[in-house]
Amino acid sequence: MLKVDLNGQWKMQEVGADLSLDVQVPGSVMNDLLQHGKIEDPFYRDNEKIGLEIAENDYVYSRMFSVDEEFLKQDKILLICDGLDTLAEVSINGELVEKTNNMHRIYEMDVKSFLQKGENDITVKFNSPTKYIRALQNEDPLAGVGDAVAGYPYLRKAHYMFGWDWGPQIPDMGIWRNISIQAWSTAKLDDVYMTQVHKENEVQLDVRVKVEELSSHQDVQIEVSLKNPTGEVEVKTISVSASQEIVTFNVENPELWWPNGYGKQPLYEVEVSLLDSKGSKLDTKEYTIGLRTIEVKSVPDEFGRSFEFYVNGLSIFGMGANYIPEDNLLARNSVEKTERLLKDSVEANFNMVRIWGGGHYPEDYFYDLCDRLGLIVWQDFMFACSVYKLTDEFLDTVKKEVADNVKRLRHHASLGIWCGNNETEEGWVHWGWPQDPMRKTDYIKLFEYIIPEMMKELDPQTFYWPSSPTSGGGFDQPRDPNRGDMHYWEVWHGLKPFTEYRKYFFRFCSEFGFQSFPSLKTVDTFTIPEDRNIFSRVMETHQKNAGANGKILFYLSENFLYPKDFDSLLFTSQLLQAEAIKYGVEHWRRNRGRCMGSLYWQLNDCWPVASWSSIDSFGRWKALHYFTKKFYEPILLSIEEEGKTASIHVTNDSLEDIEGRIEWKLRTNTSVILKEGTVTAKVGKLSAENCIELSFEDVLSDENMRNTYLEATLFMDGEVHSNAVVLFVKPKHFEFVDPQITVEVQDEQDQFILSVEAKAGLAKYVELDLVDADCKFSDNYFDLSAGDVKKITVQKASLSREISSEEFKNSLSVRSIYNTY
Repeated sequence: MLKVDLNGQWKMQEVGADLSLDVQVPGSVMNDLLQHGKIEDPFYRDNEKIGLEIAENDYVYSRMFSVDEEFLKQDKILLICDGLDTLAEVSINGELVEKTNNMHRIYEMDVKSFLQKGENDITVKFNSPTKYIRALQNEDPLAGVGDAVAGYPYLRKAHYMFGWDWGPQIPDMGIWRNISIQAWSTAKLDDVYMTQVHKENEVQLDVRVKVEELSSHQDVQIEVSLKNPTGEVEVKTISVSASQEIVTFNVENPELWWPNGYGKQPLYEVEVSLLDSKGSKLDTKEYTIGLRTIEVKSVPDEFGRSFEFYVNGLSIFGMGANYIPEDNLLARNSVEKTERLLKDSVEANFNMVRIWGGGHYPEDYFYDLCDRLGLIVWQDFMFACSVYKLTDEFLDTVKKEVADNVKRLRHHASLGIWCGNNETEEGWVHWGWPQDPMRKTDYIKLFEYIIPEMMKELDPQTFYWPSSPTSGGGFDQPRDPNRGDMHYWEVWHGLKPFTEYRKYFFRFCSEFGFQSFPSLKTVDTFTIPEDRNIFSRVMETHQKNAGANGKILFYLSENFLYPKDFDSLLFTSQLLQAEAIKYGVEHWRRNRGRCMGSLYWQLNDCWPVASWSSIDSFGRWKALHYFTKKFYEPILLSIEEEGKTASIHVTNDSLEDIEGRIEWKLRTNTSVILKEGTVTAKVGKLSAENCIELSFEDVLSDENMRNTYLEATLFMDGEVHSNAVVLFVKPKHFEFVDPQITVEVQDEQDQFILSVEAKAGLAKYVELDLVDADCKFSDNYFDLSAGDVKKITVQKASLSREISSEEFKNSLSVRSIYNTY
């Protein structure tokens, strides 16, 4: 196999313009213009409009490359484009090779007849995506989301680029993934698919290899090596006598791959090589796999129909969030940025992440990281919230898109489920779309016939689910709370109170969310001082959900006193968000068995914005992410309060039965104990228990409820494992006193240790932050009773810059809800 790598330096220019720029490929038009100072930052203030202005134009990338005589003598020569975004015309030496229409595909173009010995010229012209969709939309309108540029469903391009209710309208374009020319004779590896059969203390690994032979007279062999996690290698070689050959390994005493929290993530390496008669390698493919089974069981039961992940036969409560693309300018993404985001997810006790269908299929390294970190991937196909028109051309490119991505990703240990689309079935049933019988038939044809039939051929060992949410398909009550998976938005869009979550026992809640603003440090990056009012033009430009700033204020009015300043308002919005999601998750985890998954909306942002994310676009943890670390902890202590009663629960998602001691204390606002007790908590593995029911009718009156709170602490092995605090009234009606918080800082080799104490009363939602830097605290946004000292650590490796002990102390800020009004 010979290869010419076409990554690197190219020329880029707007069609019809004189100026060309030296740019790097992979890359993108808008990132190139930004890097050269030709446009302002589209994320700053109201610069988003730049995106649509640029997208109205056409752009061309060009470069020279050289091939020698040996290269040209090869029987087959292909130009391989891993990602062209999107409407590209590819030419070599002035001749058109191919037109493309799908950013999600891998294009292989036969270019042997276009090449000449020595210097060659390649150009890739990208045509305006907005002009393309506008013409088709004017001719035959398709329904979609109102926050996006109309007509986006016509183009197989990441939908979010055209705008969403959390993202800007910046439909970039360019050569966004690797590009090369590859040449060979004799034969090459066409496809490799691995399946596993699990038996007692053994896994049968079948490596199915398809070979593309250019000559049937050649003696070609397949060599497959399997390296186990300890480095031992087994090699098998067979002769090629058919278009597909199977090489089988019987792995004894296999090291199984487990999700985060349930075990380790040992990985095996598979190398598949094609050898000629002399033993020389003609082609090689390398894979990293995990030995495991992942099943999704959706079966009738006493409550309706289950939706439950089983890994290696073990029932897993799915804990995670929805992932969206990390930037509107894809050229700015990196393995380092993604690794930080996914490690932050694991730190918050995720075992699952959902790739939402309105973005793009992530890079290989995303899945490599999930394999290593133990994150099960829920993988949507890239369709979301839209009506699609199944023309022959559209169907052809979609089939190739599905095949390309399934073949690319199916070997990953982390891949847990393929899902046809996001909310499109729900859209047909609940969103008031025109009930066009032809388009509805197109939906059934694509998501409930064509793709699942392809999956039977391409990846039969991975569960396919037609939509999210769905009860199983066929437009049959996709919002049924007792069947399948559920997206629940009455808290937030429906303005229902947080307690509404407790009315529902969803089998698997794959979307639910609540908005907040990012921190002041993040807001400062896209505003000037006069913008810093949530109803300013710039702040509303960075809020894509219509009327949402007002919704935040509505919920704030329901729960908190009005904040004293802009910064306090941002802070309080994050507390609202964190409390809302906590209400839902704790309730569903208390009902483990009936409820078996929680994926909140959303993990991350693609730009600085008010949104549902728990980590903002700069990687800063919001209050929600710190809450997540606690409410997704394998052993969860939670309190369910109602009126003057409360129940204390322990959920045990570990693999061991546990026994602990719960101490509960009814306290005044100054932390004086009114009543207390102790109960033993015995909770079996993978189960939840209501450990005690408490009534305070004899102690609480309508008046003193406003200055009384309940605290519970779980002790395990003599140590404090976790604690929980609930108020009996909304925080706005609670009579907080100044808690008089003090913080002492101790400098150790690789960390700072903070001792936080409240001297005078309950400190609710204690926030620690650095004014002039960023870091991660071991805990944050916590509650503290008077007299208790909480130890918090900050690993120096988490600091955004090197900082001295003195500077750390001077930069440290601390506040609680008391300080917001």
